[in-house]
Amino acid sequence: MSDLRSQTDAQIEKTRSANPTFMAAVDALIEEARAFETGGNALTLGQVAPDFALPNANNTSVSLDALLEKGPVVVTFYRGGWCPYCNLELRALQSKLDEIRQLGAELVAISPQKPDESLSQLEKQNLAYPVLSDQDAKVAQSFGVAWTVPDVLTEHMRKDRQLDLTEINNGNGNVLPIPATFVLNQKGEVVWRFVDVDYRKRAEPDDIISALSAL
Repeated sequence: MSDLRSQTDAQIEKTRSANPTFMAAVDALIEEARAFETGGNALTLGQVAPDFALPNANNTSVSLDALLEKGPVVVTFYRGGWCPYCNLELRALQSKLDEIRQLGAELVAISPQKPDESLSQLEKQNLAYPVLSDQDAKVAQSFGVAWTVPDVLTEHMRKDRQLDLTEINNGNGNVLPIPATFVLNQKGEVVWRFVDVDYRKRAEPDDIISALSAL
C-alpha cells in the first residue's frame, strides 16, 4: 500500500480535476491562514496535554488519563467521517495499529461528530481504536487546533456535498479541528506533533511509529 501522503495527494488531484475553481479558493484560504499562523497556538513539544473525557462511537466515555495509565498515547484530530482525507488517514492508522500497540501505546481519533454518527457500522467493525466525539470542539480548542471554518468551505459543504455541519456536529456548524496528531509520553507530555491548517495534509503513520520508538 502506498504511504498516506501519496494517497492524500492523489485525492487532492482528483478533487482539483473535478472542481478546479473550488480548489483554487482552498489554496488561497490555506495561504491566508498560514499568514495568520493558524494553528500557532497548538500544544508544543514538552507541554502536558489537558485531560479529556469524551464519548466513543458507542457513547461510552473514554478519558485521556485512563489511556495514559497504560502507556504513551497518540491523539489525532480529524474533521469527520464525511471527509475523504480523514477516511484515508483513519484507514492508514488502522493499518499501523498493531505496531503502535507493540510499542506500548494507545491511539484515539477525535472529531466533532455526534457519537452515533461518527462512524458507519462497517467502519466501527473495521477500526479497532476509539473514535471520540468532541461536538463543541472544546477539546480541540484546549489542544490549540480548533479552527473557525471560512464561509467558502461551509458553503461548498452545504451546496456541493449537501453536508449540514450543524446537524452532523449537533449544533456546531462552523468550528472544525485543524488536522493534527500528537504523540504523548506516559506523563502526557507532547514528544512529537503534526499540525497543518491544510486539511488535505496528514501525519504520516510511519513518522508516528518513529516517534513512539524513540521513547
